[in-house]
Amino acid sequence: MDSITLWSLLATVPILFLISALIIIFHRKFIISRRVKPSSSILYRRSSIIQLPLGNLGWPFIGETLEFISCACSDCPESFMDKRRRMYGKVFKSHIFGSPTIVSTDAEVNRSILQSDAKTFVPFYPKSLTELMGKSSILLINGSLQRRIHGLIGAFFKSPHVKARITHDMQKYVQQSMNKWHENCPVYIQDQAKNIAFQVLVKALIGIDQGDQLEFLKSQFQEFIAGLMSLPINIPGSRLHRSLQAKKRMVKLIQRIIQEKRDRSSVSTVSEDVADVLLNDTSEELTDDLISDNMIDLMIPGEDSVPVLITLAIKYLSDCPAALQQLTEENLTLKRLKEKQGETLVWSDYLSLPFTRNVISETLRMGNIIIGVMRKAVKDVEIKGYLIPKGWCALAYFRSVHLDNNLYDFPFQFNPWRWQNKETNNCNFTPFGGGQRLCPGLDLARLEASIFLHHFTTQFRWVAEEDSIINFPTVRMKRGMPVWIKRREQTLN
Repeated sequence: MDSITLWSLLATVPILFLISALIIIFHRKFIISRRVKPSSSILYRRSSIIQLPLGNLGWPFIGETLEFISCACSDCPESFMDKRRRMYGKVFKSHIFGSPTIVSTDAEVNRSILQSDAKTFVPFYPKSLTELMGKSSILLINGSLQRRIHGLIGAFFKSPHVKARITHDMQKYVQQSMNKWHENCPVYIQDQAKNIAFQVLVKALIGIDQGDQLEFLKSQFQEFIAGLMSLPINIPGSRLHRSLQAKKRMVKLIQRIIQEKRDRSSVSTVSEDVADVLLNDTSEELTDDLISDNMIDLMIPGEDSVPVLITLAIKYLSDCPAALQQLTEENLTLKRLKEKQGETLVWSDYLSLPFTRNVISETLRMGNIIIGVMRKAVKDVEIKGYLIPKGWCALAYFRSVHLDNNLYDFPFQFNPWRWQNKETNNCNFTPFGGGQRLCPGLDLARLEASIFLHHFTTQFRWVAEEDSIINFPTVRMKRGMPVWIKRREQTLN
């Protein structure tokens, strides 16, 4: 599962730390990585020789990290990759964030990396992140345990019963939020979406609805997630230390909830949330500590991925009147039909809106909320004629594929019509990752975005203020996407 954006992961090593600490920590590693070793830099076959891709390992000690960050912070974050694609091809070698790395902007190579198992690649994350997540995190574990947890969570979110309940919850939280909006002041879509998505996800994970426990979790989670972008220094007063303390407080609450669930287990074994699913599993590997740690890890999409998807969709629609008009008409038609029939909307209604679905796909393609994933090779790996040596990292970079003009006409233009009669499950489109770590909540993310867009467009007209997209360290709107709203008349004009 790769539901944390790569920017969030890479940003855990700030520039000052790179200049100083990397010189000490990675000096020997870098020197060794630059040597050509017959056993790991060249693979000999009877018919051919498989060599490292072309590229440049950059400056001593810091590699090409500073240029990578500089481009990421610019208005053209793909410029780092584009420059090297022109020089070396779609797959090239580099040295970023303390590790020699094979960077892939090739869709087929990316698919091979995503489809690989723990015998070939394992997840690679910076030290501060691994400390925060813990060794039992689904983001870090491998093998049968990872597949078991991932499968249980994925099956739960695909259940029609769960989708129906989440649809009801999302509608309730969206409406509660929108009822509080005023026409005489701007509404910040990014903040509203975060609040709604977090409530939905926490209830789906551990069954907590609105109340003091939710507010406690929300405040502690904000403290916890701030540590994802911190120096790996765990001393009292440090950012990482404060985040770890916040996690301990969350774990204590979640373990109390888990114990309450265990006490009720003899009465009912129906799984109402993800914690129930894991508790009802017969495997002795799924301890209370493992379950509570992973509940926190799984909250991250409620803070990041889903709210950003919703916010970017509003941004792109605001800039494309034709798309906004067609999406609004589609949703108004559905709302009129359901009101005429005297029925409420269900999850299948939201997923039956073809243009809304296309808008979400196009938002995912352009927005690149998850720009890529990093893996570390546990042995020499050959993919499509390229060598990835043992101990090197492989960066499967999705953004370059999603914005490749050989795959998408006018790729920087928001064009939801491009998805008409086009499959989204191919290697050229991987907004949720792929393989054994495909985000298990991908259907939930699309559902939540559809519900928000439906209620927003059928209840309001709006004018968006000027705002811009920031891509580093995480994808977000600079000003939170402020819009001025005007409520529609009850006649649904």
